Amino acid sequence: MTNITETEALSKVAAYCSTAEHCRAEVSEKLQRWGLPYDAIERILERLENEKYIDEERFCRAFVNDKYRFAKWGKVKIAQALQLKKISYNVCRRFLNEIDEEEYLSILDGLLLAKRKSVHAGNEFELNGKLMRFALSRGFEMKDISRCIQLSDENEGFE
Repeated sequence: MTNITETEALSKVAAYCSTAEHCRAEVSEKLQRWGLPYDAIERILERLENEKYIDEERFCRAFVNDKYRFAKWGKVKIAQALQLKKISYNVCRRFLNEIDEEEYLSILDGLLLAKRKSVHAGNEFELNGKLMRFALSRGFEMKDISRCIQLSDENEGFE
């Protein structure tokens, strides 16, 4: 976009923020791409925050819930994504700690069970190694992964 006024930019970005949660960094990036001067961007961001179009905590809560429930990401991957969006560590940590442990482990267990069906391995050790690498790549922590793999190994004998 070229030659957009500050007022036009404010109304367009307010509409953008009213359709879904966005963080300050995303909105700032969009405004920069539109070629607005930095002082105008700062004024627009201040106004959006004051009028609650942008709220870092609300964004963080929504982002964390979406990523672990729907995208099935682990806490490590979610934290890295939030860091890239310039969300403060304290805000990020607070909402990651609010994740229900039982639900979180259930999601990981479901991912591992599904993956187990498609992994080809010569033995149990190789299989578990592949499952661990898969879960680590999804952003889950080793303590949670080994807990779920151990549980599914114990349950294998009862089927």
